Amino acid sequence: MGGRPLDVLEASLDEEVTVHLKDGRAFYGALGGYDQHMNVVLEPADEADEDVLGELDVEQIDNTTIIRGDNVVTIRT
Repeated sequence: MGGRPLDVLEASLDEEVTVHLKDGRAFYGALGGYDQHMNVVLEPADEADEDVLGELDVEQIDNTTIIRGDNVVTIRT
């Protein structure tokens, strides 16, 4: 799959993705949404360490995880 980054994310909505963060952690889940800053929403997400969720602007609400885009290194579909 090629194209502009936001086009790739649009094509990946509701599909399983892996989001790698600066601190080395990875989150897995269905891509529920994104914005132009690459903030992403995963529903549900796995591999979240609840003790450090607030340190990198990662917020978990119910089974939804919101990741701030400036923490994202890669998003793999």
